[in-house]
Amino acid sequence: MITKPGMLAQTTRISERRAFVWRGAMVFKLIGLAAAIAATFVFSGYHLFQLTMVIIYAIAILGLNIVTGYSGQISLGHGAFYAIGAYVSAILMAQYNLPYWATLPAAALVCAIVGFAIGLPALRLGGLYLALTTFALAITLPQILKYRAFEDWTGGVQGIVLAKPEAPFGLPLSADQWLYLFSLAVGVIAFVLARNLLAGRIGRAMRAVRDHPIVAEAMGVHLALFKTRAFAVSALFTGVAGALGAIAVQYVAPDSFSVFLSIILFVGLVVGGVASIPGALFGAAFIVYMPNVAEKISKAAPDAIYGIILIAILFFAPSGLAGALARLAERIRTNDRLKHRTPLQGGTR
Repeated sequence: MITKPGMLAQTTRISERRAFVWRGAMVFKLIGLAAAIAATFVFSGYHLFQLTMVIIYAIAILGLNIVTGYSGQISLGHGAFYAIGAYVSAILMAQYNLPYWATLPAAALVCAIVGFAIGLPALRLGGLYLALTTFALAITLPQILKYRAFEDWTGGVQGIVLAKPEAPFGLPLSADQWLYLFSLAVGVIAFVLARNLLAGRIGRAMRAVRDHPIVAEAMGVHLALFKTRAFAVSALFTGVAGALGAIAVQYVAPDSFSVFLSIILFVGLVVGGVASIPGALFGAAFIVYMPNVAEKISKAAPDAIYGIILIAILFFAPSGLAGALARLAERIRTNDRLKHRTPLQGGTR
């Protein structure tokens, strides 16, 4: 095969451009992480609490994205797994004096088991049945937590009050600063794990099951079992977020985990971007900050303002905020390539 000099030069430029984009993305991520760490010493306690909740909701939305965005299964009850993770952490801390950091793996394991148990029968029937099953779980779980037989563990309607963890090793940090840094570290680990999972063979299999289930099954993928495992991993991430949420808020009660929480997580998923890992951060920021913005705009009808803003985002950015930014970046790169196009590239194929 004869390679033309122009084609070789074009291939080289494409490789260099891809390497440049990859390096730019890594620099951008490192700058973002440095800015997030620097925020510890810039913002007050309340603003650090808000940033902590953004991280926590981002992990929860990331878990929901795994099952909905990448596996194609609709879940309307992921707030239930958030609640289970929160209660596992609270019970272990309050009644068994387990360190707060040690409750996260326990919450992850319990939620993964519950998610697998719930997803296995529902996913064998179909996606809509999974949506109804998870929605029913989100409705019934608060009532189960109030049940008298479990009051010794859950605290009933009174809930469980927790103490805010202090910075270890004598670090000169306030409780809010340390909790933010701890949540940030957990969030970075969660996003890195999700990125590696979804960028590899398992992630490709998820997308194949979502887009071409018949072809995936013909290639030997057990659809029901694979979807159930994806649902268990999704519940695991959301359970870790719930455990972090209990530690941050320092209180859990059944009424704090109504079905409205599941709807809020779903809104964050759609606003941030379905099947987008960075979209989880955008969606989390939206559900944390947008209610305050809507109230500042109109104290008389904040919910109406919230709804108008939500509709506007879905209209102008149907693929989510992350998708809109990705399209903008691609347009900039396309314009840059056109500007640097040589006559040979423009006139030959």
